Amino acid sequence: MAREIVLDTETTGFDPKTGDRLIEVGCIEIYDLLPTGRTFHRLVNPERLIPPDAIRVHGITDDHVKDAPKFHEIAGDLLEFIGDAPLIAHNANFDRNFIDFEYSRIGQKPPEQARWIDTLQLAQKRFPGMPNSLDALCKRFKISLVDRTLHGALIDSRLLAEVYLELRGGKERALDLTTTRGPQATAAAASVSHGARPHPLPFRSTEAEQAAHLAFLKATLKDHSLWAGYGVTVAVEAKDEAAA
Repeated sequence: MAREIVLDTETTGFDPKTGDRLIEVGCIEIYDLLPTGRTFHRLVNPERLIPPDAIRVHGITDDHVKDAPKFHEIAGDLLEFIGDAPLIAHNANFDRNFIDFEYSRIGQKPPEQARWIDTLQLAQKRFPGMPNSLDALCKRFKISLVDRTLHGALIDSRLLAEVYLELRGGKERALDLTTTRGPQATAAAASVSHGARPHPLPFRSTEAEQAAHLAFLKATLKDHSLWAGYGVTVAVEAKDEAAA
């Protein structure tokens, strides 16, 4: 899996074309679907008043953002954090429209549309006809909402990262037990080695048990490449190879 960025925004309203602006952006870095601990979070001065209806949703007031940087002051840092990673958002068109508008407004190129992944669409495919808001998905996947009294870009990104993991297969994703492990697979496994133990552990099995296990593999399996990939050599006699 590649590096991905889970992103959420808070705004003054629903449509930047009618004068609404971005007031908060929060990002969570994930790798192999799991958070790395790296985050990006900024409040943004929208250069306009925040309507009361919006404040009731996210709790961000004019006083909170009056001394915050304007978008052009954080634009470079945001792009640097995102890098070339895909962007994960819930109802991604909403967040993308505001991000695109803010970058276009200052004459900079926003992240490409093709890089956005919409978790709402993923949820609708998996749970057609069911409520698929972020709150509904958190409840369905038993993700705690105890710390979330109001919407917030960073906390919603954290929740969405957990939802995205579940939508992609959950915490117990299927193991890859493919029996074909060629040189590339073996090299990849070796590349993540943490080195030998300072004090190797003794074998838990006896020599007789090890011999019985190898005999079982030899008699049962036609393809020994899976075991060979993990350093277990299954010796096969020439007459057995010819029979196979």
